[in-house]
Amino acid sequence: MTINRAPYYPNISGEITGSQANANGRIGAGDLQASRVFNRFGQGAVLSQLVTDSGRTPSLVASARLQAQATGQNLTATRHTVILDVNRAYFDVLHAQAVIKVAQQTVSARQLLSDQVTELAKNSLKSQLDVSFADVNVSEAKLLLIRAEEAVQSAQAELGQALGSDQPADYQLVEDQLPPGPPGKADDLVTQALANRPELASLKFSRDSAYKFFDAERDLSRPTVSIAAVGGFLPYINATVPAEYESIGANLSIPIFNGHLFSARREAAHQKALESDQHLRDQQEHIARDVRVAWAGAFTAFQRIDVTAQFVRQAALALDLAQGRYNLGLSSIVELTQAQLNLTQAEIENLSAKYDYETQYSALQYTIGALR
Repeated sequence: MTINRAPYYPNISGEITGSQANANGRIGAGDLQASRVFNRFGQGAVLSQLVTDSGRTPSLVASARLQAQATGQNLTATRHTVILDVNRAYFDVLHAQAVIKVAQQTVSARQLLSDQVTELAKNSLKSQLDVSFADVNVSEAKLLLIRAEEAVQSAQAELGQALGSDQPADYQLVEDQLPPGPPGKADDLVTQALANRPELASLKFSRDSAYKFFDAERDLSRPTVSIAAVGGFLPYINATVPAEYESIGANLSIPIFNGHLFSARREAAHQKALESDQHLRDQQEHIARDVRVAWAGAFTAFQRIDVTAQFVRQAALALDLAQGRYNLGLSSIVELTQAQLNLTQAEIENLSAKYDYETQYSALQYTIGALR
């Protein structure tokens, strides 16, 4: 913007000039100017100032200012993207750590069952087949724990990268309160996004900047008024002229014809401004779509929380019944291990639903420009 504001200020330069000529010489060819040449040495200053260029400079300054505001909005958009990435990685770590707890509890419960079945088999109260099923069940739980531990390491590495570190984020993370449910419709969210998204604000500033630049290019064909002043002294001269000199003048420049250059530049700037209009419209449509997709994902994830919670309750009840039937000898260990597997799956599904909703809610807040 400072570059475009420069014509507002005068241009001052110092001049030192010397020349040598033959006595009483005259210029015989060249530009139209004073024909006499003589020896001289002079010092002085030159000042030039634009008075008006019919609005071109103010349009250029306004265009640059709007472009600077667009850059500022891009910075805000980048910050929001970083926050979203951190939130996603944060919830991934919490999810992985919660799965580890479930896996550890599963290993403990299945190991307890395996120990009990082994003791019963030693006393010929259970078959060796039951022992084998119980051992397989323990091995599956241990594999689940190993995968969960790997997931924690990966999630911590992702969180460290999102925080701008080359080290994994091995922190004690605090559970966040579950956010409220999404609204029943996405229409108001779309309106909010169109008003708040920094990407749209950036494109609007860029569009306005393009139209200001179009105005500046249009003003190229209008008159320009400038003034110029010179002054100084001649400490050495061999002619009958004053030792000091000064002059001031004004100039009016009216473009008449330059091979259609100005009209071509004006048309190019106009097409660029129209392009920025279409780019803004296209981005508005993309953001409206993103909001509706994010709302649908958050709404579905929120519904899954209640469904999976009911799944956990039913799986826990089924496990209690299966354990009782097995203890009474009314069912095989296959039914019991299947009930244990169902409970583990239900608990993992419930955790996934919870953290998936928190991630989807963050994404929804991002799409409407409310993520801080």
